[in-house]
Amino acid sequence: MLYIVALNSSLSANWGMNTDTSPQNNFPGALKLARKACNVSQEAFGLVSSRTYVSSLERGIGQPTLNKVDELASVLGIEPLTLLALAYLHGEGPDAQEALMADVANELSQLLARPVTFKFT
Repeated sequence: MLYIVALNSSLSANWGMNTDTSPQNNFPGALKLARKACNVSQEAFGLVSSRTYVSSLERGIGQPTLNKVDELASVLGIEPLTLLALAYLHGEGPDAQEALMADVANELSQLLARPVTFKFT
């Protein structure tokens, strides 16, 4: 089992604006944890990024685009959402993981149930 210790505070559960200005994710820690858990070196990202770029992401110096998250996750052999979920996991152990997934499932259900004119492309 994979456990992660969260380094940041929880997001508010309401749909309003979050007034906390501190970072709400720990992408640097998530990338490093996933990379080590998948036994992938920084050099292995050579086809999608330089080792120095991956190192800068793990040190919190850079912030990846969603396209880059897709590429990084592909090298790790995991879903991009798994990498992002690790970044937003607040707490440790299976209870924190289940709570995050339940929140995501609930929010997706609520969003998709709203009448909106939009087509996925």
